[in-house]
Amino acid sequence: MYDIIIIGGGVSGCAAARELSRYQADILVVDKEEDVCCGTTKANSAIVHAGYDAAHGSLMARLNVEGSRMMPALAKELDFAYDQCGSLVVCINEEDRPALQKLYENGVANGVEGLRIIERDELVAMEPHIADEAVAALWAPTGGIVCPFGLTYALAENAAKNGVKFQFDTTVTGLTRLDDGGWRVETDRGPLEARCVVNAAGVYADKLHNLVQPGDPMTIVPRRGDYFLLDHTAGDHVSHTIFQLPGKYGKGVLVTPTVHGNLLIGPTAIDIEDKEGTATTAAGLDEVRAKAGLAVKDIPLRQTITSFAGLRAHELRHDFFIGEIAPGFVDCAGIESPGLSSSPAIGVMVADIVSRSLGLEKDPAFDPTRKGILDPKTLPMEERNELIRQNPAYGQIICRCESITEGEIIDAIHRVPGARSLDGVKRRTRAGMGRCQAGFCSPRVMEILARELGVEQSAVTKSGGGSRIIVGTNKDVY
Repeated sequence: MYDIIIIGGGVSGCAAARELSRYQADILVVDKEEDVCCGTTKANSAIVHAGYDAAHGSLMARLNVEGSRMMPALAKELDFAYDQCGSLVVCINEEDRPALQKLYENGVANGVEGLRIIERDELVAMEPHIADEAVAALWAPTGGIVCPFGLTYALAENAAKNGVKFQFDTTVTGLTRLDDGGWRVETDRGPLEARCVVNAAGVYADKLHNLVQPGDPMTIVPRRGDYFLLDHTAGDHVSHTIFQLPGKYGKGVLVTPTVHGNLLIGPTAIDIEDKEGTATTAAGLDEVRAKAGLAVKDIPLRQTITSFAGLRAHELRHDFFIGEIAPGFVDCAGIESPGLSSSPAIGVMVADIVSRSLGLEKDPAFDPTRKGILDPKTLPMEERNELIRQNPAYGQIICRCESITEGEIIDAIHRVPGARSLDGVKRRTRAGMGRCQAGFCSPRVMEILARELGVEQSAVTKSGGGSRIIVGTNKDVY
């Protein structure tokens, strides 16, 4: 029996695992996919929200502000990409000024530091490509951008370093309360048992909640968001995250730089029924095109290198639900935007609830640090040359678009938890993230995965499960 089983390996589950690894406990993270960061976490706006938007007094507002404050120090401790570039909420006509003022006042009430409303002259000086119709904006200097993959892998790797175990390709099918306390977690790979279960299952968290507390049901609606990702050549079109004034479905279409030098535009907010419905639609992408230009002009959409869609775990009451709903069963549910921003604080809150419920003792051997994958491009040329002399794999460029080396890919594969698929390598190293979208580097990455994992190339997948790339040979011997 484990002390704790965390269901879900997204950013919330991994943040909880990392914080719980501060205690003396046997912890297992279970996920139905082949890796962490495969659900809601993998496809979002990559924004660290300042905290002015969530309703004052809500758990969402409190954890957003706390998580945003924690992010700079956490990025240094766990070595992931983060940039506190600040954000702007643009008002495009004078009639909307009362809404902008209301947003400012809500942010001040939430405790967001440095907020102020700026006029058009200052706005244009900050963002030359701001729309001609823009009259003012809410400036939030504590807003930032982050790599959602990098953050989640950092949390997971540090948790593993401190003893947390991970089990993938495992779907939870049921929950049973044990007579002597604790829970039996039924899975498609056999039963597991734990003294405490944390429900961090993203869009499926309502299913698990309702098994445990059917008298107080939860409904999570998958809310799809479509995005465009533009090439590095468009990355400096804006310098800050630019929002439009929030409406019924959130902040509308944003335009933002990414920590890797791209430009990201989106999302839509379309409620659907399919909890796996991450396909983009023509209508959704057309909506992004139409709305993006309302706040930012001359967006070079011809520099688009890919489009994608992600799902938000939207609970109908629009708040986070974190708490012990039955003895030894802790919800971490309804974690939609600003969930990524809130994740450090979510992890702390979940760990506090679980540790008190189980009476856990702190682990004096806990190590809070983690070192990310070495990027040779960041080294002075003399150090880079010495690295290549010591390890020639760092001199072999595999992904030409992003200049990713064989050494980086090998490192990504052998980490815990490590890459086992093309997408696992891509999200950890950016091999395949560039202009050609893996058109040239996939065969070489497959060769490296097969060699390092000790499997045939035919067993290598794009993203786990049945997503094999090679389905047969074209020169069979009869």
